[in-house]
Amino acid sequence: MTFPCTVSDLREVPAFAPVVADRVWRAWWEAQGVPLAALRARLDESLGPSPVPTTFVAHETERFLGCVALIASDVDQRPLLTPWVAALWVEPDVRRHGIGDALMARATQAAFGAGHEHVYLAAEAQLAPYYVARGWALIESDVDGLEIFVRRNG
Repeated sequence: MTFPCTVSDLREVPAFAPVVADRVWRAWWEAQGVPLAALRARLDESLGPSPVPTTFVAHETERFLGCVALIASDVDQRPLLTPWVAALWVEPDVRRHGIGDALMARATQAAFGAGHEHVYLAAEAQLAPYYVARGWALIESDVDGLEIFVRRNG
């Protein structure tokens, strides 16, 4: 079942920036001691004119449903791989309704539209089946505890 939503560039819906920063910070950065303000500063880079970084927001009118980022680098050990789909978040009450798929598709489309032939993604090993089922190819395992995936244009 697919949940009806709109996926917008954060530049078009900047009022969602505080909730995006909060969700991404709580999911991945709070436990590492990174201040919310530091995460917000990184998110604000998505509001500039460059296609990378860009943040996309899934929403139903004013209701936040999820987000994803297209960033230059997500794994320090692989600096030559770029760009990356990162920080995929879907609100718990609307998971398993296609929102994550819609967000990933939009970020991937943006990468290809900007002229990139490949886009990368890093995930924990237990999430590998999710990404493989959605067309991502596993290219490397256990890079600092993460699996590395690629999508190719075409």
